[in-house]
Amino acid sequence: MKVKSLLLSSFLLFSINFITSQNTYDIIFPGKGSNQQCQECLKAFSQKPKEVKFSIIRENANLYFEVNDKNWFNLLFKNAGDGVAVEIVLKSRYACELETVAKTQLRGFLLKPVYSKELKQGLITNAENRFRSFVGKVPEGFLNEELEYNIMFLGNKNLCRYYVIYDLETYSWDLLDMGMYLDDLTYDTKQIKSFSNENYIIRNKTLKFQIPFKKNKSKYSQADIKPVYDSLRLTDYNIKAINIKAYSSIEGIASRNIELQELRANSIVSALQSFQKPTIKTVVSTSENWVDFFNDIKSTKYRTLLLLNKIEIKERIAGELSREMEPIFKNHRKAIVELELEKKDKYKIESVSGLLEKFSNAINLESVKDANELQNSIFERIKTKEASPDVLQQMSIPKQVKFANILSKNSAFKYMLDFRQGLIVYDELLELEKMIPKDKGIKYNLVAVKLKLWRYNAIVVDEASLNKDINVLKNYGVESDLISRMMANLHIIKAEKLMQKRDYTNKDIAVQYVNNNYKNFTLSNYDYLSLAQFFSYYSNNKLAVKLLENKVRTVDIDEDLLFYYLNLTLIDKELTQDLNYRIVMLNASNMNKERFCKLFNSVENGGITFQLLEDDYLRKTYCESCNN
Repeated sequence: MKVKSLLLSSFLLFSINFITSQNTYDIIFPGKGSNQQCQECLKAFSQKPKEVKFSIIRENANLYFEVNDKNWFNLLFKNAGDGVAVEIVLKSRYACELETVAKTQLRGFLLKPVYSKELKQGLITNAENRFRSFVGKVPEGFLNEELEYNIMFLGNKNLCRYYVIYDLETYSWDLLDMGMYLDDLTYDTKQIKSFSNENYIIRNKTLKFQIPFKKNKSKYSQADIKPVYDSLRLTDYNIKAINIKAYSSIEGIASRNIELQELRANSIVSALQSFQKPTIKTVVSTSENWVDFFNDIKSTKYRTLLLLNKIEIKERIAGELSREMEPIFKNHRKAIVELELEKKDKYKIESVSGLLEKFSNAINLESVKDANELQNSIFERIKTKEASPDVLQQMSIPKQVKFANILSKNSAFKYMLDFRQGLIVYDELLELEKMIPKDKGIKYNLVAVKLKLWRYNAIVVDEASLNKDINVLKNYGVESDLISRMMANLHIIKAEKLMQKRDYTNKDIAVQYVNNNYKNFTLSNYDYLSLAQFFSYYSNNKLAVKLLENKVRTVDIDEDLLFYYLNLTLIDKELTQDLNYRIVMLNASNMNKERFCKLFNSVENGGITFQLLEDDYLRKTYCESCNN
């Protein structure tokens, strides 16, 4: 679902040159001495905490000014002439059929201003920490149009600030993934999904390779695919799924390029399928490699091509220039192959009841090795939903040192399936710690669960003691990058708790710690998203942008990360005017054109804001990609 972030774009102080024929009521537009008249309004904004958000909310034809801090509301609307006026903007203003967008002071229809006394008298509590006041109605003739609502803040009836509200799509996010020790460290990697589609996938292992192709050829070199073969020969895993992103260079006819990409992807799938009998689930995507093209030419004599649209570029490079640029193009024909692996299971044809019986026999015979293999097979059945998680309760395991690892795995797996089991699992791990107090896996799992329980206030935790518990893990052989990841999570939780207390100063210190230390460990795609969400949620959009800015210009960027970055940056004119930003936009358009175009819808229709199209550069890109 879309979640109103109540974030706001950069403001524009109006010039004094525009004269409009529509009614501007008693609003005084900026002129000589306007800064003096706006002093108190500007002071209120300078004192506004980053965490204070506001927006215009529409219900039927009624419009409301909504804010999440009543004290700031009263500070802003202190004097009789302090108020707001709403400007209603129509998307048709930006129709691609129009040659240009008129650069006018007012973008739409101005409603009568509402001043301090009326705003305060009409203020009602709408929800927890949400306050609203009626500010006008949508004219009947506009009700079927795609609309947005800008806010003019008035001080002594002078226009002091002008805001365009935008909406940021949000995704479910969590702490950085710490995983849990089973036989080894296993991550419960969460898919990147919007709030409406949450899902867990527990993965054992993934392999990622890049395979180049020659011009006009769909066959790969055996030497290039040898690393894939070698990796598969050395592992006791089967291929569960293949994700292939196949790319052609940009010269030539698009339809032929797509055909080549599909042939290349299919040749790889056939080769990998020959390794095993079970059918491999395959996802293939294809596109022309505009991203690497722009990345590679920006520092060359061909950089002027960056100023052209894609059709113009194809026309320009046809013929001799294409042959001249072949040293660049040859690196763009490739396939990026990601394999999701699952452990080979010698008990694969055994029924769940048969597995439980064999497991019980292995325990009775004290055959720990066999019990461990059978336990892993039962885990696989649960992951594939062939068995219910309740099966774990049917695995009777004596509480003895020789079975401690099997007991620990059962607890860890139960937690990975459902973190709501955290308190039960935490108590189980504490008992196991008494049994084998120096076990690396149990020590690590205890701290990982403890962090999560602390976050949700399920247990009382002394922060200094938890800090010590994390750092002492190095004495048990836990790698430094895992310890750094846990310390980052500790400070993420600290920031959340300080935010709840409105201790913004110390919250910022905790956020800065995370920013200074995330480079000490490898981030998964979900980690990147979680960290970017964390930074933006705690009002540090610049940190989120910095985190993602290099990654989003790579051809194999995760789609959700790429679009999340666009949500963060499309309103930043300094960024969007940079030629590098075109790489990001074309990457998004090639990856998911429908989703890219939707960004320019109104907030109410799932977009960021269609007023992004006020920017000639963005409008040109939008009309080039989306006007069909």
